Amino acid sequence: MSAATCAILQKYWGYPSFRPLQEDIVDSVMAGKDTLALLPTGGGKSICFQVPAMGMEGLCVVITPLIALMKDQVAHLVDKGIPAAAIYSGMHPDELELAYNQAVFGRLKFLYVSPERLQTNTFLEAVKRMKVCLLAVDESHCISQWGYDFRPPYLKIADIRPYMPKTPVLALTATATAKVVDDIQLRLGFKEKNVFQSSFERKNVTYNVVREADKYGVLRRKLEAMKEGSAIVYVRNRKRTQVIADWLNSVGISATFYHAGLDAKTRDERQNLWMKGKVKVIAATNAFGMGIDKPDVRLVIHMDLPDSIEAYFQEAGRAGRDLKPSEAFLLVSPADIQKLQDNLAQSFPELDRIKLIYNALGNYFNIPVGAGENVSYPFVIGDFANRYGFSIVEVFHTLKILEKEGFLLLSDSFDEPSKVMIKASRDDIYGFQVNNPKYGELIKCMLRSLPGVMTDFVKINEETLAKKTGLTADKVVEQLKKLESYHFLSYAQCNDKPQILFLSEYVDTKHFGLSKENYYDRKHDAEARVKAVVDFVNNDHECRSVQLLRYFNEERGNACGRCDVCKRQILVLYDSIEEKLRTVMSEEGLPMKEVLSQCDEFEESQVLDAIRFLVDNGVLQVENSGMVKRKGNKKSRR
Repeated sequence: MSAATCAILQKYWGYPSFRPLQEDIVDSVMAGKDTLALLPTGGGKSICFQVPAMGMEGLCVVITPLIALMKDQVAHLVDKGIPAAAIYSGMHPDELELAYNQAVFGRLKFLYVSPERLQTNTFLEAVKRMKVCLLAVDESHCISQWGYDFRPPYLKIADIRPYMPKTPVLALTATATAKVVDDIQLRLGFKEKNVFQSSFERKNVTYNVVREADKYGVLRRKLEAMKEGSAIVYVRNRKRTQVIADWLNSVGISATFYHAGLDAKTRDERQNLWMKGKVKVIAATNAFGMGIDKPDVRLVIHMDLPDSIEAYFQEAGRAGRDLKPSEAFLLVSPADIQKLQDNLAQSFPELDRIKLIYNALGNYFNIPVGAGENVSYPFVIGDFANRYGFSIVEVFHTLKILEKEGFLLLSDSFDEPSKVMIKASRDDIYGFQVNNPKYGELIKCMLRSLPGVMTDFVKINEETLAKKTGLTADKVVEQLKKLESYHFLSYAQCNDKPQILFLSEYVDTKHFGLSKENYYDRKHDAEARVKAVVDFVNNDHECRSVQLLRYFNEERGNACGRCDVCKRQILVLYDSIEEKLRTVMSEEGLPMKEVLSQCDEFEESQVLDAIRFLVDNGVLQVENSGMVKRKGNKKSRR
């Protein structure tokens, strides 16, 4: 590792050294090699492309499907004085143009792009003119049809590589099977296979499956036993997040809840309460956790079965990032497996039903045949379902299938504040104010209180502008829209509704094409992933950690010794050793050496552990002389 790269790490990120494997990955990228990095959740993936890019000449293009994470990383880079921008669906056209121009003319070091933008002519024309030093592909398992979160726009990444033939690709992911690892490299056009993979083993995290009808009782006991740190409780249903949080608060455990249906401000407030330790527990759907780096999560509890081992491993992996002992509990009731299998069946509506819902989308948005490509529409799923008589569940799963087929992209609440950029020159501003005095107060307020508003989009709050100008908030919005119509400024109004972006033009359902092969292949893969979850839950004879590692093609023989399976097996072993001791030990006891000799069918370490356990439970005593004696006829307490 060069001194220059270490200096970059220290200067911008404040770390004196790299984490395991980061240094090898950075070296590989700096040598110009296509590289696939498999690092666990919390393994520091962003460092692997941000540090080398800072040491290379040109722009790093980062492809990621997670808009919230994208914006968060851009904000952190800008805070460090590193020029960065993001491009994703729903942005104002002038915002997009500004970001592209900054990238083309070398004013950015990082450009974050959502995968669906790769298909647009605007991006393709711009990327031809960019000097790209590194192409980083985050969540790269999304490119594989065999991955648990396949996204067709990722397949377009290989199409842009000819525009940057000497630029290396760095693919990053936290979870991938061997089949997916090979597929990622193939579909990204790796010049040669080159994989850096850290162990999936998390030695400080204990995985447990608990079969219990009274899940709330288990939840309460586990949380009350947690002496320090924080916890995440995962459920599959948005409504249940609030039910669980309310119940926990009612029994004296501080909690809040989080899901994608909440507005951006509420989500941020609740996340911050939990991050700062002001509440102990956050009950959430799987919308929570991506990019969250809270070191002291001691417990992750799943109240419902996840639909894949990959999802479970990633969510449970948010425990113990400070490397201190932490636990994950998967709570299972008798009906849960059937419920999971029912959810799988609902996830694949019949093909005729999918076509019917697609046709209704066209009517709902009034999209003519041949139109709609790369256009975003605000979308409220409940309103759509009620209007056309569909169930929300079948609409949601149909949208997910259409997304995977590349027809559209469905985003949750957009979380984007209002922004404005004044396009008029300073000379024009004066003349405009003279001729349009009613806008003068708002224009003066923006020039005075929004630094940089004449060169870039600046976040605004219409309520704040209203207070400063004496206008109502509605009047501020009205004037901003009017000023935009005069081409005086660009106004991107906030949007907190979910969005549907049509990635291709709307087609007549007579010509609607949905790949039966892909449909049935994906259904088969989903069935295999659900079966893996069921097998994991039902396998009570093999260490949980060993099972998880084998799923990710990592064969390790050592059991963790702490999970529910290992504990049961240890107790059975201790019972056997205890029975043996009862048969060989006299009233006077035996010397320790003789005890070990009499129990030679067991490993010595196991016998010593059992003796310690039996001493702790008042069954045996060990005298200073080394004699081991029974204490009455007591049996060990379990």
